[in-house]
Amino acid sequence: MQNPVLVEVTRGQMVESRHRGMAVVMDGDGSVVMSLGEVEAPVFPRSAIKSMQALPLVETGAADRYGLGEKELALTCSSHSGEPGHMQLAGEIAGRAGLGESDFECGCHWSFETKVLIDQVRAGDKPDQLGNNCSGKHAGFLCLACHAGVDHHGYGEYDHFVQASIRDVMADLTGTALGQDNCGIDGCSIPTYASPLNRIAHGFARMASGTDLGPERAKAARRLMSACMAEPWYVAGTGRACTELMSIAPGRIFAKTGAEGVFCATLPEKGYGIALKCEDGSTRGAEAMIGGLLAKLFADDEEVSAKLAGWSDKSLKNWKGTEVGRIRPGGALA
Repeated sequence: MQNPVLVEVTRGQMVESRHRGMAVVMDGDGSVVMSLGEVEAPVFPRSAIKSMQALPLVETGAADRYGLGEKELALTCSSHSGEPGHMQLAGEIAGRAGLGESDFECGCHWSFETKVLIDQVRAGDKPDQLGNNCSGKHAGFLCLACHAGVDHHGYGEYDHFVQASIRDVMADLTGTALGQDNCGIDGCSIPTYASPLNRIAHGFARMASGTDLGPERAKAARRLMSACMAEPWYVAGTGRACTELMSIAPGRIFAKTGAEGVFCATLPEKGYGIALKCEDGSTRGAEAMIGGLLAKLFADDEEVSAKLAGWSDKSLKNWKGTEVGRIRPGGALA
């Protein structure tokens, strides 16, 4: 099966480029609500499953021990832009476990937010690990290790308690056997596992609905997603897709992007889990896909659907600021 075209990029009156992809919406019982493309193909969900990776932090009691509220929990599920508020909070979370920037194992990069990046360069700053877009997640990992009483050094390694805990949770939620044969290394140096796209969607549907989850895991899943929806800026940042999507329908959409064109989401009120991948790995394609898909799922709410449709159809401008085309959902998502 060839994946369908789900996004078109126009120039003038012509379609100049097309993005193919696969997308699936499932409910907690495992029934398919919508399916497009090769949804049984395994994909690396990358950062889109950070809320799954944060479940052990809540389930073990580590989040409560270190007083993690909604902002802190949202940051542990984030791929933030490295804005000052993100970096400060990541440091504060680790500090509650008695640790600091040098204990992180995610590596360094400059801020994704242009204004912050310019300010960093002008000030002669050097990026540190708190500015890594995954530092919130890693701060949560450090808290989990300290709460469990294990050595936090090497917490990103495959066999460490932290990663073994995450692997067990993800295998349970997705019903996928996870091991070295379907394992890769993510950008922040922790293991990442390929799983069929439809099983990832089902895992998120279970988190949204609580279906076949024990009471503690269902409670932890609700707590994490509620925190992200309550504090969407801490999940991504200024002008970022996850933040904007959750702000369009507060408390009704949980959305999280991942590298290489992946997006996962839930609609808590419907108990739906969503997973998609833009086949070529592009961000612009994945963002148009998730916006168009969500607009269809909110068809019974004209106001929200219209906002989502408008958000997913973006102007393409040249360097003079002249609109020369559009990036828009196409095919089954048009």
